[in-house]
Amino acid sequence: MQVAEAVARRRSVRAFTSQTVPSELLRAVIEEAARAPSGGNLQPWRIHVLVGPALARFRTVMAERLQQGPADPPEYDVYPPNLHEPYRTQRFELGEALYALLGIPRADKAARLRQFGRNYDFFGAPAALFCFIDRRMGPGQWSDLGMYLQTVMLLLQERGVDSCAQEAWAAYHRTVSAFVAAPAEHMLFCGMAIGYADPSAPENQLVSARAPLTSFATFHES
Repeated sequence: MQVAEAVARRRSVRAFTSQTVPSELLRAVIEEAARAPSGGNLQPWRIHVLVGPALARFRTVMAERLQQGPADPPEYDVYPPNLHEPYRTQRFELGEALYALLGIPRADKAARLRQFGRNYDFFGAPAALFCFIDRRMGPGQWSDLGMYLQTVMLLLQERGVDSCAQEAWAAYHRTVSAFVAAPAEHMLFCGMAIGYADPSAPENQLVSARAPLTSFATFHES
């Protein structure tokens, strides 16, 4: 598979089959992705992978946590507090497209919350990872995380494995950190669901729109 094909085929998959992902495949991808760009070669990503019984135990822990009350105090804003245009519309249109595929009207808040809550079961994926970063790192190193995670997702796609990066996990950073025994100096950035897409799930038909080239790129040629 060419890189361009992997980029075009990668999707945020929100429904997975029960087919397991081979451990050797996961180990290879997690290791190979460390060739992602990293300013000063700091390599700030710290990865915890959950599969098999460990993932089953975590699902039990998380199900109990969801019954206990509000989410944890946030350690960072997933989106800016006052999201402005065109970013607000792009986010809104993505959500509406997803719920339309699922047949959930805007007025059905309960159904929308249930769908969002599936984040915390990794959408049924058979494998998952959490990405942490040292709290002393800055914006440049957070950028490195994005490059590492994109590389993971493209390498998975090359092997026919699907994924969904999930910043939603930041809302339960205490539960995640305690389960994986992360050091206190490590901050949870995101999770990622990993597995094989369920082709019968309507939500997996979603292809998010991308802005035209002229809206975000300027070419200086003379």
